Amino acid sequence: MKNHLLTIILLFTTALAIGQNNAFKAGEFFKFQVSYGFINAGITTLELKETTYNGKKVFHAKGDGYTTGFSKTFFKVKDDYQSYFDVETGLPYRFVRKINEGGYTKNQEGFINQNNKTVLLKDYKAKTQKTYNVPHNVQDVISAFYYLRNHDKINNIKVGETISIDMFFDDETFKFKLKFMGYEKIKTKFGTINSMKFRPYVMAGRVFKEQESLTLWVSNDENKVPLKIQASLLVGSLKAELIQYKNIKTNLKLIK
Repeated sequence: MKNHLLTIILLFTTALAIGQNNAFKAGEFFKFQVSYGFINAGITTLELKETTYNGKKVFHAKGDGYTTGFSKTFFKVKDDYQSYFDVETGLPYRFVRKINEGGYTKNQEGFINQNNKTVLLKDYKAKTQKTYNVPHNVQDVISAFYYLRNHDKINNIKVGETISIDMFFDDETFKFKLKFMGYEKIKTKFGTINSMKFRPYVMAGRVFKEQESLTLWVSNDENKVPLKIQASLLVGSLKAELIQYKNIKTNLKLIK
């Protein structure tokens, strides 16, 4: 797996995070254990705070990813993803992507003008900047995680139906699609939880084995907490499981 450890987890949790209105609050925190095959490969965290940006009330979301233990000896990862998005609309104004994954590095900052439908992308490594035209209501990879949790279609979604959004990532906009597979009870470190099962469509051939290589589980409650992810990669398999959470909107509902 060449790169994108945190990128993959963020795309997974984006897919997992669809929920109801006001599904999160400032102070929310998630921590995931990432496993590559039988190896505990790393940790990914997501944290949400409230602040201001250009005089507007925004959420500041920060995602960090890093390898742990033996994995660091052959594939060291240290990733930093951030997004500033509007408290009311969920639309992003600025994002940061600073990664170092086994020597593959990026240092970018994007400024989204939702009115003009453009993204000014500054690449500090390449010392360049470029403006891209984007669709209305475009999301970055971090803001999408929270935006989708307030998607209204989830209230009436049926098995086999899909939800899609426009996401700007890696210097381009693509359509992120997610198919609902049904309901399932799964075991977690916190207990057995009723979940919703999803399958996103991803690009085959670059990192993933097939378009439907991912399976995702999210708690079937008001929070829509991402619980578990499984993926078939071109080389090996990846799993991420929630191991810690704080300050979610309501308590997780466990099956007794």
